[in-house]
Amino acid sequence: MTRRSKSWSLGSVLVAGLAAGCLMVGMAGLAGAPAVAADVSVGVGPGGIAFGYADGYWDRGHNWHAWRNHEEMEHWRAENREHYYAWNHDRDHDHGWRDKERYWEHH
Repeated sequence: MTRRSKSWSLGSVLVAGLAAGCLMVGMAGLAGAPAVAADVSVGVGPGGIAFGYADGYWDRGHNWHAWRNHEEMEHWRAENREHYYAWNHDRDHDHGWRDKERYWEHH
């Protein structure tokens, strides 16, 4: 072996060791991650839910989302009856986006 090939080999070992060390540190961080409870909650980004329907909801940014499950829909409906509609959103000509009912702009 020449001196150059030993140097390259040592560099490869160092890079591999550094990568392995980073991987171990990252995995150790995951081991301490907290468990998530199975409570029902509706988590929506900035703005919140505008209008709820049987098949999903519009957020206030005019993005459509399906409910994750029936319990999520029931929970939101119980808290927001005045903005929930018990039919699928595509029944309406505007697909359920009620532009004239932007109640969140008046609070």
